[in-house]
Amino acid sequence: MMQPKEWTEEELIEMCARGNGKAQRALYERFYKKMYVVALRYSKTTFEAEDILQESFVKIFGAIGNFKGDSTLEYWVKRIVVNTALKQNRRLLDKMHMDDVDEVTEEPVSENLTDQSYDFKELLAIIQKLSPGYQAIFNLYAIEGYKHHEIAEMLGISEGTSKSQYARAKALIQKMLAKDESKVYEKQR
Repeated sequence: MMQPKEWTEEELIEMCARGNGKAQRALYERFYKKMYVVALRYSKTTFEAEDILQESFVKIFGAIGNFKGDSTLEYWVKRIVVNTALKQNRRLLDKMHMDDVDEVTEEPVSENLTDQSYDFKELLAIIQKLSPGYQAIFNLYAIEGYKHHEIAEMLGISEGTSKSQYARAKALIQKMLAKDESKVYEKQR
């Protein structure tokens, strides 16, 4: 029997589909760190992120036999993690009032939120301070690269709502970044 380090992606998928525990462990270890970061962006705490990740891998192992190779395995895994996070947050999203706006009037804000040098933990902490709706839409659009019409379909909202919520999330993030910068500036004085 081949050792996990020698398995190709195709062999790993096949072995996982057969329920091979070593292959499942190898797949988990291959993607855990990257997917944990994805889960953190959709959660408020590390506990929530771990819960999302655990549920995601249960789904991954249950569905891996259906993986057709239309995308990379990593993209497929990431999509399951994102969908799992959205599903877990759906009850919060459903309770939130989201304005349905057909035309968005966006305040002029910089597209590049990382003009300054912020470390990952600082940016993650700011994203995690957003309400679940803003957080989900910001992540889906700015980080995952979905279009507003795709986000609208995923979340059951209008495209205008996706655009307005993204604009508001971006403005809030910039406000929080500016506040953090002023605190650092005051400490240096």
